[in-house]
Amino acid sequence: MKTITSCVHNILRHQPFLDDALAKDLINFSSLAANLQPEIEKELRKPVKQGSIIMALRRYAPQKNLAKKTNLRDMGDIVVRSGITEYTYLNSKSIMASQAELLNIVKNEPEVYLNYSSNYQESNILVSLNLKETVSECFKNENLVSVKSDLSSITIALPKNSSKTVGLYFYIFKLLAYEGIPVFEMISTSNYFALFLEKEYINQAFLLLNEIKIS
Repeated sequence: MKTITSCVHNILRHQPFLDDALAKDLINFSSLAANLQPEIEKELRKPVKQGSIIMALRRYAPQKNLAKKTNLRDMGDIVVRSGITEYTYLNSKSIMASQAELLNIVKNEPEVYLNYSSNYQESNILVSLNLKETVSECFKNENLVSVKSDLSSITIALPKNSSKTVGLYFYIFKLLAYEGIPVFEMISTSNYFALFLEKEYINQAFLLLNEIKIS
């Protein structure tokens, strides 16, 4: 059965910026209750008093104090790379053979950048500028979905036990979103996290992430 409290908590859980602002006591409960009232009344299909919504907000806010703050000062080196192109191909019966051909060509070229990922429908290739013609040749018989050139990447060495840190990526993406920096692509491994951005945003993003380490 839906209640005022369950509706309020569900709304907040699906609005992380609002949730974060509440945790820092940056929002007036009365104003927020008035803003949420129409949505809650629509959900419950009956009139709801603002006072009841405020009570639900107060019950929710203390829970956020239990969340462990993410400390990113222990991040390792931040490496910036420019001149990256992303290719996306539809998966096919021959896509693995095309990938193998590409890997065989570049296996003795340690200076090139190559990242390959795949899901059940598409395969994604991120390569440095000097591999563009090689990729086009190796995948000439595949169905090309899209190409995006002039990307830059920021690779970050993650803190130890980062896989057990709650909210690690949320905190990074939240800071980028606050600054109006769109993320074109992201890739993560156990110890590294890479963001791929359009080149006009790379300097701003680097300064922002570097500030995290020294703040």
